[in-house]
Amino acid sequence: MEVAQYYSIAYKGLRPGPHDFEFEVGGELFRAFGSTEIKDGDCRVAVRLERAETQLTLDVRITGSVVVECDRCLEDCSVPVDFDGQLLVKFSDQPGEYDGEVLWLLPAEDEVDLAQYIYESIVLSLPYQRVHPEGECNPEMLERFRIVSGEEFEAVEARAGDGAGGPWEKLSELRERMEEDEGPNPNGAGEAPDAEK
Repeated sequence: MEVAQYYSIAYKGLRPGPHDFEFEVGGELFRAFGSTEIKDGDCRVAVRLERAETQLTLDVRITGSVVVECDRCLEDCSVPVDFDGQLLVKFSDQPGEYDGEVLWLLPAEDEVDLAQYIYESIVLSLPYQRVHPEGECNPEMLERFRIVSGEEFEAVEARAGDGAGGPWEKLSELRERMEEDEGPNPNGAGEAPDAEK
């Protein structure tokens, strides 16, 4: 993945101790991972890397915002991102599975690629409900998706009942006729007849 080169840290030449790095995250990262929910972004990633003999400890802070679809009006919506996390990088000839908290590298490797960790951290930091602040949704779209209130629903039902021979009345009559034609259920009320054996 080409985008990985922008989010990698070459740690081999670093002396033991803390080192600070910064990255800017834009839409290219989300496109590289084929994200369907995040359309664009503008985030700053600050990484403090602590180098030890046997592992690297990375404290990661991500701030900024991403563009997603508003759950209310379906228009583009900017959602803030605020994430703090820690990633451990361990070395082994037989690396284990990356689990979001520990990344295993071969001793011969000289860079740690943070693209996947940054992407996943941003996605996981997003709120469950992604909406514009109150009053900022597209009113035209809101009107299309408007939920009918109880009073409005009752008014619609009343109008449908007033019209003689209206579709609801016809359906009701049809249901009554079908029930009359079927007659009483020999198996008892509410019971289905036994299936053929």
